[in-house]
Amino acid sequence: MKKAILIMCLLTLAACKSKKVNYNEPKENDIVKLTSNQINNSQKIKAYELGKRVLMTCNTSKFKAFTPKEATASVINNITIEKLSKTCTKYRMWYGNFIDLQFVEVYQNQNNQTNIYRFKALYTKKVANKELRVFMNAENLVSAIKTSDWTDKL
Repeated sequence: MKKAILIMCLLTLAACKSKKVNYNEPKENDIVKLTSNQINNSQKIKAYELGKRVLMTCNTSKFKAFTPKEATASVINNITIEKLSKTCTKYRMWYGNFIDLQFVEVYQNQNNQTNIYRFKALYTKKVANKELRVFMNAENLVSAIKTSDWTDKL
C-alpha cells in the first residue's frame, strides 16, 4: 500500500511539471544575417570600439564607463568595474591577456531592429575560442554585451 501511494505521488509530481517557456527569445526566422553592403559601417566601428573597451579592462584594470550617448541605461547600470573585475580575473587565468577583436558577422532582429555584431575575441593563450556579441539598437546605442564560447551558429 505504501509503495502504491509513493508511486502515485511521484506520478502526480511528474505530471505537474510545467514546461518553461521563454517569451523574450526571438524566433529563428526573426533574425536574419546581413550582407556586407547592408551593414552600417559607423555602427560596426562603434560596436567594435565599445566591445574592445570592455575587454581591454582585463588588461588595464581601468574602465571608462559608458555614456548615455553610447549605451542604454540598463547597460550603463549593469557594467561596473566590480563585475568586470570578477570576469576578468577568470578570463586572464584561463585565456591570458586580451589582444583584439576580429569582426565576423552581423545579424538583425527584425522585431526590434537590433543589430547583433559577432566578434571573435583573441587572447594570448591559443586555447581561447571566445566570442563577444555587441547588441546595437535602432538608436545606435549598445543595448547588451554578451561573451560566450565561440559557435558557428548565432
